[in-house]
Amino acid sequence: MEEFILDTTALILAIIGSLNWVFYGLFGIDIIASVFGGPHGVVTRIVYAIIGLAGAWCITLLFREKENVPFNDKNYETSHKYTPSK
Repeated sequence: MEEFILDTTALILAIIGSLNWVFYGLFGIDIIASVFGGPHGVVTRIVYAIIGLAGAWCITLLFREKENVPFNDKNYETSHKYTPSK
């Protein structure tokens, strides 16, 4: 469960970082720097470092073994059958 929370948090931070780069690339607006006191502020640099570490953590998601989720074919067939409306 703790790993799930860490993975989710890392993904959210990586998404925030990537959206910041999109805004910076398209509009020249650095949202993180704007929110946290300029591009050279201490807090901004800490936030950048945390987002960078989160991105590095997300790399580990690519190399993990996938969990096997129990799958019951019988339930799948009955729950996903197409039944036309009358």
